[in-house]
Amino acid sequence: MFQTTKRAAFFYFRLLTLILLSAKAQQAHAYQAKQSKPPLQLATKYQRGVFVGDYWVSEKLDGVRGYWNGQQLSTRNGNVLSPPPWFIKNWPNITLDGELYSARGEFEQISACVRRKKSDGECWNALKLMIFDLPHLSGNFSSRITAMQRLIDASHSPYLSMVEQYKIANNRQLHRLLNDIVDNNGEGLMLHLADAEHQYGRSQNLLKLKKYQDAEAKVIAHVPGKGKYKNLLGAIQVITPEGIRFKIGSGFSDLQRKQPPKIGSTITYKYIGKTQRGVPRFASFLRMSNQH
Repeated sequence: MFQTTKRAAFFYFRLLTLILLSAKAQQAHAYQAKQSKPPLQLATKYQRGVFVGDYWVSEKLDGVRGYWNGQQLSTRNGNVLSPPPWFIKNWPNITLDGELYSARGEFEQISACVRRKKSDGECWNALKLMIFDLPHLSGNFSSRITAMQRLIDASHSPYLSMVEQYKIANNRQLHRLLNDIVDNNGEGLMLHLADAEHQYGRSQNLLKLKKYQDAEAKVIAHVPGKGKYKNLLGAIQVITPEGIRFKIGSGFSDLQRKQPPKIGSTITYKYIGKTQRGVPRFASFLRMSNQH
């Protein structure tokens, strides 16, 4: 009798342990799924010698990367966003890769809007998800352009649109388009290889072209201003992920000089090449980095 009771107790103990472990595993899986980054195709830098006629060209929108998995919207880092229900109404139940965008020069407003967890959602009225690819659709990029346009037409959503794609004949036309976009406060161009399948990770099938390079760095100190910038920010001292320290004193608005980026925050700066020591040349503040 004692042996039977002992066996039964051991059995129920093991069963309870398995149930608890299973629940823990499910929680861990859910957490991992919540934290994991979406599998994105990432661009490489444009290099001279590329035959432009092989590519579709579009403007590089300066917004927040938006990834719709058919049910929810997240950023490139996997942070789930909270758009109003009316924003995603009638969106298709397939994967869309795009940019949450309103207009040129409005990155900070876009980022602030999508970052809010609790709001009346009014700021989302100005946004659209500008899709530029259908990751799970087979076929080359040209066929995916056709599919994107049909999808947009069928959704009837005012908050879902498509990044316009162009065919460019040569490098002269390409750089003429680049200059026109940059002169009008745009960021640059993207080039999609027309006959390429979608590829996850860093890919030569997707190129980005800018008139400058950009990177991120952490703010480690404020340098007081002099002359007309007396009692204001003169420059910030930053450190790159590689450990390179340098100062950035240009690119700030008057408001940013009064309310400079906080120490410990991450900023994006632009530059043109690097010194032999690896210090970015002609570095200029571009914006606060997207922390999503």
